[in-house]
Amino acid sequence: MDELAQVAEAVKALARDIAPEVECVSKYGGEVFVPNPTAPKRFVGGVFIYKEHLSVEFSDGANFDDPLGLLQGKGEARRHLKLHNLAEISEKSVAGFLRQAFD
Repeated sequence: MDELAQVAEAVKALARDIAPEVECVSKYGGEVFVPNPTAPKRFVGGVFIYKEHLSVEFSDGANFDDPLGLLQGKGEARRHLKLHNLAEISEKSVAGFLRQAFD
């Protein structure tokens, strides 16, 4: 398994630790986080592997508390984090953003 695939698995495991009921569903070329299996069309973000990085997307990230300005994107609602290795999961506060996504 290459490093980006390991990063994706670690982010999904972290999401399941924070929200045990979450399901990871294949969609849009990646996997989206579905917090309520009875509402499969509502998702709060997901993970997407690209050639050089992994993107952790947050559907409502524009409304997140982000005092360090780690989230990227300029859309109306969505924001993302680009990860290149396992260490960045901690460095870029992925757990904190996932908690906000699942609140």
